[in-house]
Amino acid sequence: MLNQVEATPAAINLIKEIQDQYGPVIFHQSGGCCDGSAPMCFAKGEFLIADHDVQMGEIAGVPFYIGGLQFEAWKHTKLTIDVVDGQGGMFSLDNGRGKRFITRSDLCEV
Repeated sequence: MLNQVEATPAAINLIKEIQDQYGPVIFHQSGGCCDGSAPMCFAKGEFLIADHDVQMGEIAGVPFYIGGLQFEAWKHTKLTIDVVDGQGGMFSLDNGRGKRFITRSDLCEV
C-alpha cells in the first residue's frame, strides 16, 4: 500500500458522521462518467475493488483506492481529501448532506 493520501479535519469529521450511520466504509476514485473523478464513499462490501485498482493509502483508518488508469495519471501526486458545500456523488454516502468530498492534489517531491 502506498501512502499518498491524507484528509483534512473537515473530511475526517464527515467520514466519522457517515461511519456513525453506515459502519465501516471505503473510498474509491475512478474518473468515471457519472461523477467524474470525485472521491466516492461506499459502505464496506458495497463496492467491488478490481484487480487494477490501487490502494493509495488510508484516511482516518479508511482505505482509499483509485482506478488503475487514474493512478497512472495521478501516481506522482499526493492527494488531500477535503470537504466543500454541495451535493455528493449520486452513489456516494456523502450525497444529501449538503457537503461533499473533493480531491486536491500536489506533486510529490522527488
